[in-house]
Amino acid sequence: MADNGQDRTDGAPHVVVVGGGIAGLAAAFYLKDEPVRVTVLEGSSRLGGKLAVSEVAGVAVDEGAEALYARRPKTTGLLKAAGLGDRITLAGTKAAAVWTRNEIRSLPGRQIMGVPGDLDELARTGILSADGVARAREDSELPPSDRNGDVSVAAYVAGRLGQEVVDRLVDPFVNDVYAGRAEELSFEATLTPLAVASRRYPSLAAAAASVTPPPDPAEEKMPPGIATLTGGLGTLPDHLAEVVLAASPGAAVRTGATVTQLARSERGWRLTVESAAGPEHIDADAVVIAVPAGPAGRLLAGVPGATQAATGLAEIPYADTAIITLAYPRAAFPGELTGRRLSGYRVPVVDGRTVSAVTFTTVKWPHLAGEVEIVRCQAGRIGDEKLLQRDDADLAAVAASELAEATGVAGGPVATRVTRWDGSLPQYTVGHPDRVARIRASVAEQPGLAVCGAAYDGVGVGTSIATARKAADQVLAFLRKDAAAPAGR
Repeated sequence: MADNGQDRTDGAPHVVVVGGGIAGLAAAFYLKDEPVRVTVLEGSSRLGGKLAVSEVAGVAVDEGAEALYARRPKTTGLLKAAGLGDRITLAGTKAAAVWTRNEIRSLPGRQIMGVPGDLDELARTGILSADGVARAREDSELPPSDRNGDVSVAAYVAGRLGQEVVDRLVDPFVNDVYAGRAEELSFEATLTPLAVASRRYPSLAAAAASVTPPPDPAEEKMPPGIATLTGGLGTLPDHLAEVVLAASPGAAVRTGATVTQLARSERGWRLTVESAAGPEHIDADAVVIAVPAGPAGRLLAGVPGATQAATGLAEIPYADTAIITLAYPRAAFPGELTGRRLSGYRVPVVDGRTVSAVTFTTVKWPHLAGEVEIVRCQAGRIGDEKLLQRDDADLAAVAASELAEATGVAGGPVATRVTRWDGSLPQYTVGHPDRVARIRASVAEQPGLAVCGAAYDGVGVGTSIATARKAADQVLAFLRKDAAAPAGR
């Protein structure tokens, strides 16, 4: 058994980042210019977690997360600081729709995660039946809701606007973003701006209107605030690793190194690591845990005093998903469809389809346009694991069939790719904000320990990066305080 304890505090303090996904690599990036030595340990054979890119019909297309919010300064700040500013590419459109009631219907412009802010506009879309629209209008006549604590998205939205709004509008959004169910997900955690606004307005539609103001004609001419990187967002992880290694001669980024145990040591932390070379021990002054909730909880379960964090993390389930990428000749796509400039559409679960969301990739990202049209289809959500037991060819065939039914695309795809993501999306079930608060309070009691990633504040790339910044700041604050403490404290 190798023992790397001698490397721990010889010179700069040693910070170990457990997990080489986007959160872990961002944490390492934020530490690279500090007076610390960083080691990133990733258990799988590659970096990036749910970020990956490969070619379909000769076009580099993301297999996992494909976009980030370009108007989040901290996110674009990291990309620019990493030397990627000239590769930030804005989406050509963000206009989306719902395929329901036998038609692709444009979403109302004033909505947040499907919750409408303008019921007249909603009525014109044809997404709801006449009865569904009439029920939604009752929202303005109902007394203010007395919400005591967290509730599910479905319970609150259906109580105000009716079940049809949940089924045809809101559930497709939460299914797309979280691969979750509106009746299980936390209203406070998944629709946070709306949850805050709903306490100030008597109706939910009025609250939604307050966070989705009427479009400014000047802003309508601006490109959407959604961006990716030329070459694919999946190129970001390896690039960050290269920057970290170049900036810090003592840094290390390892794959195939699974941390199986975390324990307190006399000075800091000792990690047990399994790799092809056999088990080893690595000592650290501080540790950032940047793995999903399950493995993070198992590591913390062995740390005295971190029981609440371990218990809370064990309560966060994850959904399995698949991304089915299809490539078609440009001529196969109906002109009416491409002329609408839709970025894609979502599909209500109540309509019984396999594919839950479709992105017209080469429409959304004009820099990818060429001889083929690329379409990205998402399938799978929590509780529907049997759906993903189909083989790749079957999933691709079903996705192509449903796309043809929805759009009229002619013929079959010239190339396909199926990417399966096991445990891809954490479920922010009812009580998630309090659960995260308990996890963080428990972790804060452990000197030199921090957590980050998608399990906490949001599943987007930008939010994961923000949690990494917070984690890096936490361990740096501890190390500065520790360095200032009198010897022999």
